[in-house]
Amino acid sequence: MRAVIVHSPGGIDALALEEVPEPKLGQGEVLIKIAFAGCNWADTQVRSGNYPHPYTFPVVPGLEVSGTILGLGAGVDHLTVDDRVTALPNMGGYAEKCIAEASLVAKLPDSIGLDVGAAFPVQALTAFHMLHTIYNLKKNDVVLVHAAGGGVGLLVIQMAVKVGARVIGTVGTEGKEKKALQYGAERIVNLNQEDFVAVVNRMTCNRGVDLVIDSLGGETLDRSFDAVKVLGHVINIGEAQGKPFDNIRDRVLLMSSSFTRFSISHVMPNALLWQRGMDFVLEALADNWLDIPIVQKVPFDEVCDMHRQIEGRQVAGKLLLAIAS
Repeated sequence: MRAVIVHSPGGIDALALEEVPEPKLGQGEVLIKIAFAGCNWADTQVRSGNYPHPYTFPVVPGLEVSGTILGLGAGVDHLTVDDRVTALPNMGGYAEKCIAEASLVAKLPDSIGLDVGAAFPVQALTAFHMLHTIYNLKKNDVVLVHAAGGGVGLLVIQMAVKVGARVIGTVGTEGKEKKALQYGAERIVNLNQEDFVAVVNRMTCNRGVDLVIDSLGGETLDRSFDAVKVLGHVINIGEAQGKPFDNIRDRVLLMSSSFTRFSISHVMPNALLWQRGMDFVLEALADNWLDIPIVQKVPFDEVCDMHRQIEGRQVAGKLLLAIAS
């Protein structure tokens, strides 16, 4: 079968489309014929060797897929061959076939296309668990969302607005504010043109926001503690701008705030939490109030262009790798 493999850490040219052996099915696992694979910032970290969770090279990137089931391992009884599914493999998604733990595979309702099935798992479940597991978002809460025009940011906005929360967002690229505002953000700050802390202070009468959602790290995460209220909460899910401050204690002391560095991988082993998030997102998609903004379906042999686009930070939404012909 064909797969995109990275033999050693590197730039975009480290992505190689090659013939590789078909993965072996084990107990409690599912073999999937992949239709689409979602592209995430984490995939670029995997390729470059900066992903913060354990893995080894050579590696096939890809943390979320959709497709149809080809085979079932021993002990799998809630799925059948030919089921249309969404899944989170432990890497391996940039391939014609992959293996996933059956507990992380869910049937897709007929109303949800395979493209959407590959576009939502990592980002929508991350958004849900930040707002409703780590934090208990309530009506009239004020949320500051960095990278509001990105995949996670746009989903956080929709889920927060659904609860009745107010959303202030930031973007770093002109034009990426459009969809965020369309989804219900009250105000979008361009980080290159305005000071987001000053905007937050004006909009909250110097109270600060209840919750910060950050995927940038670096100076933006550092300054976010100046924008949060007393006893507020800051959640970080990435370091696209680089490593932030060294001593988190110094920052949380400012407002007796709390801090979480969240990864969806830590929810996966908890079956009840996992199912709660999946049920929420599938129901939201079926009810048509949650929109998954798919920007482009990139052909399998143009995977380098997909990584080039996501690293260029021009994409307001989701890129998919179209694998099945």
